[in-house]
Amino acid sequence: MVNQSSLEGFILLGFSEHPQLERILFVVVSASYLLTLVGNTFIILLSVLDPRLHSPMYFFLSNLSFLDLCFTTSFVPQMLVNLWGPNKTISFLGCSVQLFIFMSLGTTECILLTVMAFDRYVAVCQPLHYATIIHPRLCRQLVTVAWVMGLAQSILQTPPTLHLPFCFHRQINNFLCEVPSLIRLSCADTTYNEIQLAVSSVIIVVVPLGLILVSYGAIARAVMRIKSAKGRRKAFGTCSSHLLVVTLFYSSVIAVYLQPKNPYAQERGKFFGLFYAVGTPSLNPLIYTLRNQEIKRAFRKLLGKDEDSRES
Repeated sequence: MVNQSSLEGFILLGFSEHPQLERILFVVVSASYLLTLVGNTFIILLSVLDPRLHSPMYFFLSNLSFLDLCFTTSFVPQMLVNLWGPNKTISFLGCSVQLFIFMSLGTTECILLTVMAFDRYVAVCQPLHYATIIHPRLCRQLVTVAWVMGLAQSILQTPPTLHLPFCFHRQINNFLCEVPSLIRLSCADTTYNEIQLAVSSVIIVVVPLGLILVSYGAIARAVMRIKSAKGRRKAFGTCSSHLLVVTLFYSSVIAVYLQPKNPYAQERGKFFGLFYAVGTPSLNPLIYTLRNQEIKRAFRKLLGKDEDSRES
């Protein structure tokens, strides 16, 4: 048992047990990362440039897009280097920064998705009071709480993990530095770290998911009370994109972190983790834009093809 990792760094095994897949994964991850960069930057620019998108929903969405940009950029470049060549190492400083950002932004996304569920709840269940309840000041406060909680969670979780004495081989059986993988790498007693991780997981993952389910339960009851089929479709349409994003996010999180502790499950968990870390940030822009008429109108206006301006 040694702790020379601060000098030598770590080895990210990633998908090295499947060398025939590494070049394929390099292409897939590169394409997904490019789609993440373009799609989320597109949403942020439209939300800023078009006054019609200066609403709480798009304020939250632009924060989610910015978060996804930072989230993927914190580890994808290093991952592409490891996939392309034989060098799988990462410095201790690089691993520390990656761990801190990954933990902080992952927590922030859990809270932000809960905030967006509350926004959709008020929009469907309290439409007449929406502007009064979801006012700009509250939006800024909710987003600030999400970012501060993510930062606080990372500050609490990262130092105890990095101070563990790690085994001599320094091999992290993952494609990035994250808390569970580093705990497994330690040769010391990690009971305290595991308890801390379990408690924080309940606070950061289970509680927000419960609040989201409660919100959508109330939304479902409100939608069912609408008599016209057109009204029900319109009400459901305001929530469908967020509901799909939440489903993809939490199903992948559960598949990655709530699995048996055996080699087969850990190996399978890498692919679920890849979808969680790379797939969902690239799919979010598509989910929010493909069927969103407001974003399509904003894009046409940006291109100078806005129908309203041509009629005037």
